[in-house]
Amino acid sequence: MITGGGAAIAIPCNIGHKDQLQNLADGAIDKWGRIDILVCNAAVNPYFGPMAKIPDEAFAATLQRNVQSNLWICNMAIPQMAERKDGVVIIIASVAGFRGDGMLGAYAISKAADFQLARNLAVEWGRNNVRVNCIAPGLIRTDFARALWENPKTYEQVVAASPIGRIGEPEDIAGAAVFLASRAGAFITGETLVVDGGVTMAGARIAAN
Repeated sequence: MITGGGAAIAIPCNIGHKDQLQNLADGAIDKWGRIDILVCNAAVNPYFGPMAKIPDEAFAATLQRNVQSNLWICNMAIPQMAERKDGVVIIIASVAGFRGDGMLGAYAISKAADFQLARNLAVEWGRNNVRVNCIAPGLIRTDFARALWENPKTYEQVVAASPIGRIGEPEDIAGAAVFLASRAGAFITGETLVVDGGVTMAGARIAAN
């Protein structure tokens, strides 16, 4: 498929299955000859509520799909980057990983783990010129977060807390990813870039006062 001057292929993949992730990595390499940039964007949140009541299977699924699957695909893609001494990995995490949450605890734990996963991989592969970073979005107008931004109370709270005065759009995260993947971000690795319209920064300042 050709669109906008570029080419794309679609390979079905359930991130909870290691063999399907391997098929995804192999398919990309078979088609293009290599993987230059890996963006780990898929995630789940099967439970909304207090940690005291989370089913074991929901907790395990959250960590497996949001953390372990990222490690799996990274271990499949990074070695061929390292051989060429050139590659970029971007893990899409969340600002939820920076703070406690009474209803999104397991999800927040998984995203905090992704921050550390990026740091570990950055250290392990940095000498091979493979950079690994996280992006931590705030509330973004995506289908995944629809239950939040379609809730008038939540929407108003986030907009009121944002110095920019709006929630994020997918293009805001795409722009950050392009920056980290480009030569402009060539000296950045092991970091987490917060893209939330200033909500986390403003919240930290209010808490300090």
